[in-house]
Amino acid sequence: MFSVLPLLAGLLFCAASLTPSLIPRDWLMQGVLAGVSMAAGYVLTQFLLALWRALELPVLKERPARIAHAVLAVPVLVLLGRGVILSGEWQNSIRARMGMPDLEVNNTAKMLALALAVFLLLFVIGKAIQALFDLLRLRLARYIPTRSANVLGLLLAALIVVTLTRDGVVNWAMRIADRSYAAAQHLADPKVAPPAEPWRSGSAASGIDWALMGKPGRDFVLGGPRAGAIADFAGRPAKQPLRIYVGLAQDNDPEVRARAALDEMLRVGAFDRKVLVLASPTGTGWMDPASYDALEYMHDGDVATVAVQYSYLQSPLALIFETESGLDQTTALMRVVYEHWRHLPADRRPRLYLHGISLGAWSSMYAFNPFQMMNEPVAGAFWVGPPFTSTLWRQANGARQPGSRLVLPELDEGEVIRYASQYAPPDRSGRPWGRLRILFLQYASDPIVFYDPASLWRAPEWMREAPAPDVSPRLRFTPVVTQLQLAVDMLVSTSAPPGFGHSYHARDYIDGWVAVTAPEGWTAADTERLKAICGQNGRPGCANG
Repeated sequence: MFSVLPLLAGLLFCAASLTPSLIPRDWLMQGVLAGVSMAAGYVLTQFLLALWRALELPVLKERPARIAHAVLAVPVLVLLGRGVILSGEWQNSIRARMGMPDLEVNNTAKMLALALAVFLLLFVIGKAIQALFDLLRLRLARYIPTRSANVLGLLLAALIVVTLTRDGVVNWAMRIADRSYAAAQHLADPKVAPPAEPWRSGSAASGIDWALMGKPGRDFVLGGPRAGAIADFAGRPAKQPLRIYVGLAQDNDPEVRARAALDEMLRVGAFDRKVLVLASPTGTGWMDPASYDALEYMHDGDVATVAVQYSYLQSPLALIFETESGLDQTTALMRVVYEHWRHLPADRRPRLYLHGISLGAWSSMYAFNPFQMMNEPVAGAFWVGPPFTSTLWRQANGARQPGSRLVLPELDEGEVIRYASQYAPPDRSGRPWGRLRILFLQYASDPIVFYDPASLWRAPEWMREAPAPDVSPRLRFTPVVTQLQLAVDMLVSTSAPPGFGHSYHARDYIDGWVAVTAPEGWTAADTERLKAICGQNGRPGCANG
């Protein structure tokens, strides 16, 4: 039933999948990964063997083939056994770095059982595809030459599988997911009434519909520190921060949603504040309270933040299936707000900043047009966990100083662009900033940032560097398998504790905002006081009075 050489290759891929990558995996994710890796090794080797035979190259048969298979099986089984024995230790080595408890003792047995089940399921699917190909080529061979029938049968089988998968299963699943996320966001808690304060988005005086805002927007608008808590922290009078949020359901047109946001900003006086932030949410529309709360404390509440939702999907899914929606929405918002802002008197308009986390960072970067802003630039940008697809981020990486590490690049003197991590604050060099301040906050263990499509055949550049403190030194490159590992890492990237992976900690937001916005009269002691009330026990946001 199974071909021996492809099966050995599959076991070798399975063994490689047990090695650590960026994010710790529990038995469930490791089992799925091991089963998929085994199937990938099996299929790839089957393809190479078919190509070998098609070229009519010599092959071993009968007894020589059995001897060769037996010889090859010994190192493969040894490597597999070693991987199974050490798999728990490898995963725990990452978990220890992230302050997570060790895996359960029975983790390995459950993982192996699931891996076998996944491989067998994929094997059956593969056999069904093979049967489809055989059916097509044999039918075609009645009317055209055998070689042409084989080629045409292969193309037709591939077309059918791709069509059913992409246009059938995948689109169906995405529609279900999109509707599910949308429904979940609009399940309003009956105890949470629209805000009574007229200056809040979604109130009776607002042009933004509370019912269409979605849960992430409602949480953002109602959350955050109150003026009293900020005043207690600062020891002086404070303002109530303004938070403007437009839900995706407000209108189907991103331009209309952007105009609704501008109208709301004008209504509540957002352009009269000292600091104005154009924020781009994550894929689901979530706004990390750890970031926005900290900024409002720093500037005595004299802050207005505006955001428009563009998706309901988790960022990894939105990154793949709703690529343009975030880019279009943030570009529309940037265009209308910047156009209004630049026509205000220079001495009376707020300092304008761009901010985005995850997929929001990508869309915010996309909307940033330095040529348009050359004469009147924004004050700065703070981009957190920029996805690997971000063009501006990749261009900045390419301009880094020779010898500078990809996980923490250095550009020139750091006057305009800087990078920071949980181990490297943005102002560590002590050098002064220039007029425009751009900061990338990224963790070396964040696969959303450091996923590399070319890892299918070569090691990513960051993997050839000395590992960062939050990356396992036992991480090794294996063609195909490393690609699958990083893909799984992206799916579970937010399962890491705050301060690792794609879960960014309040303390790092604070350091970032201090560096980018330079609060007047702010001291290092103020930074430590704010860190003491933000991200307590890993909770998002800051303590509110």
